[in-house]
Amino acid sequence: MSEGPTIVFFPEGAFGPTNNCVGIGQVLRERGARVVFVVEESFAGTLEAQGFEEALMRLKPPSDGEEVPGQFWKDFVRETAPEFHKPTIEQLEGFILPVWQELVQGARYVDQRLAEIFAELKPNVIVEDNVVAFPAVPASGIPWVRIVSCNPLELKDPVLPPPFSGYPTHERTGWDAFRARYRELHDPLQGEFSEFCVERGAPPLPAGEFIHESAFLNLYVFPAEADYERSHAVAGWARLDSCVRETVTEFELPRDERRRIYLSLGSLGSADVELMQRLIDTLAGSDFLVVVSMGPRHDELRLAENMVGAEFLPQPTILPQVDLVITHGGNNTITESLHFGKPTVVLPLFWDQHDNAQRMHELGLGRRLETYGHDPAELMEAIDGLLADAPLADRLGTISTRLQADPGTVRAADLIGRLAETGQRRSMTSSISP
Repeated sequence: MSEGPTIVFFPEGAFGPTNNCVGIGQVLRERGARVVFVVEESFAGTLEAQGFEEALMRLKPPSDGEEVPGQFWKDFVRETAPEFHKPTIEQLEGFILPVWQELVQGARYVDQRLAEIFAELKPNVIVEDNVVAFPAVPASGIPWVRIVSCNPLELKDPVLPPPFSGYPTHERTGWDAFRARYRELHDPLQGEFSEFCVERGAPPLPAGEFIHESAFLNLYVFPAEADYERSHAVAGWARLDSCVRETVTEFELPRDERRRIYLSLGSLGSADVELMQRLIDTLAGSDFLVVVSMGPRHDELRLAENMVGAEFLPQPTILPQVDLVITHGGNNTITESLHFGKPTVVLPLFWDQHDNAQRMHELGLGRRLETYGHDPAELMEAIDGLLADAPLADRLGTISTRLQADPGTVRAADLIGRLAETGQRRSMTSSISP
């Protein structure tokens, strides 16, 4: 029996992209591939615990204290939380630009280490799920895959709202001003970073972009039922309608007649303890059973008697057991909620969460509320309205049935496996249709 290919996954240092890659890696491993994850040292052991090899790197110099997975971004989000109260166009300077600056700095710091890892492992394919370029990936000469596990507005189109804006699809007011402000703030950084990419042996970045498209294969994660109508087909991209990992962790909810709600603001959003506690207190007086993903500051939260929760929860195990999801609008939670046919109340904080919130709202698949400005009665009204909507339940059930019958993890593994065999460039891949 011939030895299987070596596939290297390089996800962003957060649980969302990492879990997305885990689902695909599980399928490839079952097919005989050697699967290696390139992860920050703070994540050391987390992928090994799931049966994968790890190659460790750093995105910045070591700190003096103990590091936990993704701690830098948890601290960053907590420190910049006041920006989340502002309109999205004002977040461009106070949050989006600082995030890009940190991401670019990390990419510069780690590039030599990445080149060493790829030279040592000699993978057949590198799979990258990041929003920023790492020049060592295209400079390696190894076939590579880009995954977009953010809202697909990241793949820009003039007839679609600008990414990070949360603006409606059919109302263009403010689009041009948002795009102009984004370019004004980000073009200098983008130009400098493009020069660095060239210095490190990678192609220059496309205008306005912080990451390359792959010449081999590009994937994005979003269900067809929620996707956007584009002005033109985008060559070289294939859609994964969902990408849900398998989990062996059990979490059995109490057996009773109560409707069940899952509350999760993600590993980063849950660091806003004041917001989390406000939501918990609103739901405390309800007749629902509430499952709370408490996050890294779990010891500062007080759950009510109608609640169960923990710092980390196996989301794919819990979602089939609940009736509704309250979420920050992270792409993983949105797509997984649709995968299991659950309506969402979306309280966006940053990045593409505003876009996901708006998309669910305008399609009638959920409700978008003002994260900090909503009244507790609005939240309860949104929950009650979604749970009472029988046509929506039927619609979500149809979406769920289709998604579960055609797992994105399998489709991705098929495409990545084919690339490992052939090394062919992206003329062999499908495209996004308008």
